[in-house]
Amino acid sequence: MTALEISDLRVHRGGVEVVHGIDLTVHAGEVTALLGANGAGKSSIVLAVAGILRDASGSITTGGTTIRGLAPNQVRRAGVATMQEGHRVFGDISVADNLTIASLLLPRTERAAAVNSMLDLFPEIHGFTDRPADSLSGGQQQMLALAIALAARPKVLVIDEMSLGLAPAVVARLAPALRAVTAQGVGVLLIEQFTRVALELATSVTVLAQGTVTLRARADDLRDHPDRLTAAYRLTER
Repeated sequence: MTALEISDLRVHRGGVEVVHGIDLTVHAGEVTALLGANGAGKSSIVLAVAGILRDASGSITTGGTTIRGLAPNQVRRAGVATMQEGHRVFGDISVADNLTIASLLLPRTERAAAVNSMLDLFPEIHGFTDRPADSLSGGQQQMLALAIALAARPKVLVIDEMSLGLAPAVVARLAPALRAVTAQGVGVLLIEQFTRVALELATSVTVLAQGTVTLRARADDLRDHPDRLTAAYRLTER
């Protein structure tokens, strides 16, 4: 089942087209990795999906609902959660309050259970619920950021640079959490700078170069033929 469908997406930044009519599908219960060098257009796609970049054309849908052009809060209510690059948490309030705010999209009777489920998923932050979020380590803040994105039980999770700046041990801890999420049927679009991490987690891979798709492949095929991935980073179809 399709969780997120992107068709002929074009994104402009500063009046310049940086994403050139791409198509991308994320299936429920699977991770689709979106890879490419810096400047390839990956983050522009994330911001367009999240409703932050509005200068875009084409189609973005989830569950048959069109979300392109909606405001970020409307995109979130449609079931698409975005975890942006850089440990985006409310640093001056407690871990518990961060999670409680994230759960407000749910019916009142479901909120406490949703918060508790996130603390169960990330026991590393369970003992710090009364602390300000900015007192956590970088790895703990990334866990909290992921928990915030998941607290309202989205259908689609978009992650921009999950492992950026994190120690390998922390990345290794986040990986099983993502697998647990997809096992519940959530579709994940993962933008990741480290191809090894992406290929370990993903079912399928799309590669961008200069805002254009240069490769679509199954992740297991690319694990066996890494030269195909290297070549795709350098190609353009324009």
